[in-house]
Amino acid sequence: MRVWGRLRKPRWARRPEEMGPPNGFSLLPWLLMGMGAVSNLLQGRNPHPVAAGVGVFLFNSLYVAVVMRAFDRRLREAPATWWLLGLLTAVTLALAIAFGGPYLLFFPLLGLAVGSVTRGRRVPQAVFPLVVTAAVVAGVRDGWGAINVAYGTFISAMVTAAVLALSETVKELRATRQELARTAVEKERLRFSRDLHDLLGHTLSVIVVKSEAARRLAPRDLDAALLQIVDIESVGRQALTEIREAVTGYREGSLGTELDRARDALTSAGIEPVVRRSGPPLEPQTEALLSWVVRESATNALRHSGATRCEFEVDGGPERVRLTVTDNGRGTDEAAEPGSGLTGLRERVAAAGGTLESGPVPRGGFRVVAELPVETPASRELEPAE
Repeated sequence: MRVWGRLRKPRWARRPEEMGPPNGFSLLPWLLMGMGAVSNLLQGRNPHPVAAGVGVFLFNSLYVAVVMRAFDRRLREAPATWWLLGLLTAVTLALAIAFGGPYLLFFPLLGLAVGSVTRGRRVPQAVFPLVVTAAVVAGVRDGWGAINVAYGTFISAMVTAAVLALSETVKELRATRQELARTAVEKERLRFSRDLHDLLGHTLSVIVVKSEAARRLAPRDLDAALLQIVDIESVGRQALTEIREAVTGYREGSLGTELDRARDALTSAGIEPVVRRSGPPLEPQTEALLSWVVRESATNALRHSGATRCEFEVDGGPERVRLTVTDNGRGTDEAAEPGSGLTGLRERVAAAGGTLESGPVPRGGFRVVAELPVETPASRELEPAE
């Protein structure tokens, strides 16, 4: 109904965004400039009415054909369009040289056709020779009236070319804006799926490990089992908070907090955690990315490795920081595809200008190495301009 309502509105009553791009029909009313030549024929003032009539008919037909093809890029750049424009130029010159007077006004109409077809560097290459030719022919046939003919030809060609080029630019900008909006939606969906995978994968793994620990401890040490249950409640509440923050997109991980959580979860699963950290404080964006690496690596150690020891080493330098996570578990097959968690992490780290490598250790186990610049692109964008 909204589309039908827009179609029913007269063009002058539509808002600019409802009018759409110009088309060939918008250049057809300018043919009224040739009414002087038609009147000259009807009043019998032309000594060669048949030749003049055929010429006017050919000019109008060629003009309509050219301007209707000018708004389709494929047709506009086709050789047939340039042949038609050449024939239109020849007919215009023939009418102007042979009859002069009102037939000189076909030059501005030819300028409209030239301006509708040419783009970019072709505009001055086509317009200036046309203006000079119009000025010379009109000067011979009409004396000082050539100034008006030359000026009208120049203005009609340049203004038409500029307006149509601007219209195409606006059309491209609108298409680009729609593509950017679609890309932004896809990126947000990808971000949310990654966050949800990492959050729930780690949290559920911790809950399972602590539940198993509570089940084993309950028969012989009820107090220790209750402590594990309290931890399960705390982990669940924290997971709810993190999921809410992930949905809103404002979650910034703390590397120290994530290392403490990994240490606690691994200890509950009977895996000895070893944490080494050196170097200066990191930017929040860098810490957030490394926190995701710690979370995913700890989750994989809990769920798949069968390890008894897991080492986390953070080595910060003046330009880059490296996080290495190594366990002594079963490792993986070198030919196996990495999981979705590590794949998503690799994409995130690469987007921040870093690298992430993962694979089995020669002497047994699995290693994840993430390197990031101390100052990520995201943090540079947040710096105030000088």
